[in-house]
Amino acid sequence: MSSERLRRRVAFEAARLIYRREETQYARAKMKAARRLTAGGVKPDDLPHNREIRRHLRIFDRAGPEEQRELLTNPDDGPDSAGATDGRGFVVADRFRTYELLLAPLEHVAQSPEEHPEGDVLYHSLQVFELAREALPYDEDFLLSALLHDVGKAIDRRDHVAAGLEALAGSISPRTAWLIEHHVEALSLRDGSVGVRLRRRLEASESFDELMLLAECDRQGRAVGMSVPDVHDALGYIRGLFGSCGESTL
Repeated sequence: MSSERLRRRVAFEAARLIYRREETQYARAKMKAARRLTAGGVKPDDLPHNREIRRHLRIFDRAGPEEQRELLTNPDDGPDSAGATDGRGFVVADRFRTYELLLAPLEHVAQSPEEHPEGDVLYHSLQVFELAREALPYDEDFLLSALLHDVGKAIDRRDHVAAGLEALAGSISPRTAWLIEHHVEALSLRDGSVGVRLRRRLEASESFDELMLLAECDRQGRAVGMSVPDVHDALGYIRGLFGSCGESTL
């Protein structure tokens, strides 16, 4: 097992220990998790940061009862479970499980009816994904940014972009992260309400055109009664891109 994959396993197991109240201190949870996963333990410098553990705790906290039961009792359901790996060593099943758990609570997050007449955040996200798929059907980074751009709204409505990026850390590519990070600014840019300096900074990116397309999909994805796929089908489509090209953009 690579050191990075072991680090993720330790973070996941430490979070599980804390969530089940078997440990209350992060340091003790990390050491116990390391001893469980390796015969000789892990060097202190190779242990995960507390923020990595907190990310898993947020996912546990927002999962439904059945998903919580599965995550907290099945040791094979965490990071590094069996499955294909992508070009950077990420387990594909692991990151798609993370996406699913972060998307699920959005169904219960209401939005302003003036700005979002379509309803909850999940329905909006699926609309944005469907519009993005019609525009760029084979761009995994772009499709993931469309589907996941608002996952932070179930974590911290005050700064949903930062919250979402923290929860997704390690499971999305830098390009997907950049698109999510700047999607709100792109909406303002589209409306002509940003300064020249920000416009030039965004335009300097090779993904600027995709960013503006994401903003357009975000604006259009507010239709009442629009037909959309469910979460399972949306994620299945993106997983199919991984299988068809043989490697991930992560």
